[in-house]
Amino acid sequence: MITTLTSREFNQDASRAKKAAEDGPVIITDRGRPAHVLLSIEAYQRLTGEGGSIVDLLAMPEGAEVAFEPPRADGLSRPADLS
Repeated sequence: MITTLTSREFNQDASRAKKAAEDGPVIITDRGRPAHVLLSIEAYQRLTGEGGSIVDLLAMPEGAEVAFEPPRADGLSRPADLS
C-alpha cells in the first residue's frame, strides 16, 4: 500500500511515516509534487539487490533451508606446465 504525505505532515509526524513505510512506500510531496520516497530497509535492499553476503545468509537460523549450489568454476584454472 502506498501512502502519500506532505512535507509538513512528514515533519510533524515522522513516526507515522515510519510506521506507514512498514506496509509500503511513503511518497513525500513538496508543493503538491512527489519529492521523496521513504522505504523500509528491507524494501530498499530488495529494490537494490543488496542483501547480506552468502556467509551472512547461511549463518541465519533459516539459512539451513536455503538451497545453495555454487556454479562450477570451469575454465578458471588450467593444469600446470611442469616441463
